[in-house]
Amino acid sequence: MTTALYTHEDCFDHVTPAGHPEQVARLDAVLSALEGLPLSRCVAPLAADDDILLAHPARHLQAIKDAAPEAGWKQLDADTYMSSGSLSAAFRAVGAAVRAVDQVLDGTYQNALVATRPPGHHAERETPMGFCLFGNIAIAAKHALERHGLQRVAIIDFDVHHGNGTQDLVDGDDRILFISSHQMPLYPGSGDPRDNVLSDNIQNFALRDGDGGAAFRKLYEREVFPRVADFAPELILVSAGFDAHAADPLAGLQLVEDDFRWVTEKICDLADEFCRGRLVSLLEGGYDLEALGQSARAHVTVLEERGR
Repeated sequence: MTTALYTHEDCFDHVTPAGHPEQVARLDAVLSALEGLPLSRCVAPLAADDDILLAHPARHLQAIKDAAPEAGWKQLDADTYMSSGSLSAAFRAVGAAVRAVDQVLDGTYQNALVATRPPGHHAERETPMGFCLFGNIAIAAKHALERHGLQRVAIIDFDVHHGNGTQDLVDGDDRILFISSHQMPLYPGSGDPRDNVLSDNIQNFALRDGDGGAAFRKLYEREVFPRVADFAPELILVSAGFDAHAADPLAGLQLVEDDFRWVTEKICDLADEFCRGRLVSLLEGGYDLEALGQSARAHVTVLEERGR
């Protein structure tokens, strides 16, 4: 077995206005950084409508289809846009997540990275937001449960922003453990660990502006990893956002590439212990291109080493 990389050229056709942080160059930075690694490079398929309906109601799917412009941009909220290529790119992002789960669970690959865009962890049930149209990782989790018969799937989200969309899509589903670590206060303004209205399957952990690798590692060692171990998942999914990097322009955490390498190694340890190594990682944020590429390579290098 080895590590699979799922992507598609359609994801370059999701074009945002000049100066937008979620830009085409992000994917190019990631794929360029991964050149030379011995990965199985896989074409991301288009999702079926039924894949998206695992997590979103039909009216949301139709609204996104209806919003797709023939030319130019359609602005969905303050910072979320669609271009003429966005719908296909979004369907590739979901399709890649679903296919990656299929092929990791059937033993074709040990683990996988889904390197697509738009990202997904801010998309709520009926609300596209935060650059996201569909909840890619929540769909992947529900696919593993509903179609593969798994009983427990863990989602770990170390993007610097709270995964409000994933939380909305999996809240109350005891088969899914969702853990988000994120900077607070910061967009989207949710994810307060003191929120007592959340279901038991949701665990939010906050870091502060200026916190660095030591605080991040302490949080994961004391809180995140024990919670995942108690849950004993059969599959681990990762929302791999690299915008907690010190160079990122949209946040204030001070992580470096070695912190992403460390957390990936520890998550792989949990996957080895509970999931037979089965792990699927989905690209989320990261907006300094050099830092994004270097961080993604650090992350995937660990996956590749563990996937041999």
